[in-house]
Amino acid sequence: MKIGLYFGSFNPIHQGHLIVANYVLNETDIEKVWMVVSPQNPLKKENTLLDAYHRLHLVTLATEHDSRIKASDIEFSLPKPSYTIDTLLYLKEKYPQNEFCIIMGADSFQNLPRWKNYQTLIKEYEIFVYPRLGYKAEELLGAKARVIDAPILQLSSTYIRDCIAKGKSIRYMLPDVVIEEIERGGYYKK
Repeated sequence: MKIGLYFGSFNPIHQGHLIVANYVLNETDIEKVWMVVSPQNPLKKENTLLDAYHRLHLVTLATEHDSRIKASDIEFSLPKPSYTIDTLLYLKEKYPQNEFCIIMGADSFQNLPRWKNYQTLIKEYEIFVYPRLGYKAEELLGAKARVIDAPILQLSSTYIRDCIAKGKSIRYMLPDVVIEEIERGGYYKK
């Protein structure tokens, strides 16, 4: 089975993430998408992150009614910070029957040279790159990369967190079940 790994902090997960996952499933040969919640991204500040288990729970709530998309805590049991190449090697060993590829935004793709062992990653794994406003994936670094024409949404977790902190509406930006859980838990209120 071909599985697309969509790595992210998902802090919180929003409609933009889900639209990209659905687009990839509809328009590529990827059969399942695993939303891999990263407990600690080495390129992001940890103090802005909601607890990893809360973020995983929000991703689970957002995806629980779509059997094609799964919330994954695979990086929770791996050394911190999480490095994509280490996760891929672990998954390849644990699930040899599956073919894994990566789903990432053009912004992350531009940063690949800063990633641990990125040469191995681009040589051995297919990468599906979706557009992000202000970023182009023109220089493909010799990667097995496919630029896909997923919809571009100007929606970010940072903006959503800011809205919550300021008491503004986040309606339509996240699945209702995620909004309810964020409100119930009092998340992102600062």
